[in-house]
Amino acid sequence: MPDPDPDLGGGIPMPPHAYVPGVNARHPEGWFDSIKASVTPEMPVSALATTQAWRAGWLYFDAGFYWECHEVLEAVWMQTPDASAERDMVQAVIQLANARLKIRMQRPRAAWRLCAMVEAHLARCPREGAILGVPVARVSGLLYRTVKQLQNAK
Repeated sequence: MPDPDPDLGGGIPMPPHAYVPGVNARHPEGWFDSIKASVTPEMPVSALATTQAWRAGWLYFDAGFYWECHEVLEAVWMQTPDASAERDMVQAVIQLANARLKIRMQRPRAAWRLCAMVEAHLARCPREGAILGVPVARVSGLLYRTVKQLQNAK
């Protein structure tokens, strides 16, 4: 059960550490359950952008908590319709978080593979506008910076 303080804003609890497989301890079972529970099966797709899980995913991503981002966004992804822009957007963010985690784990080949997956998801999204309240251009910019980081590490 997450400690309500400190939080990252909007009542979203800050994980005690950024989990990196093989480096530090995984979070206790159930730590993210209350956040993931903000997404419910009867929820319309249009409401997913307002969930604590979607907001937490972005806050965790921006704070460098990439494994945690993936963990909470999976609940959002599961409620998106197949072959939808919303599903592609959520998958793009999840895979981008995973790519950044692989960079942290010093696994550049895996990060490159994940960046290609992100690019494929974004290619299926409309170029203009926002999906689930997030401009596609924002995710494209994050992908660009991730690819630049990989290129500079060579």
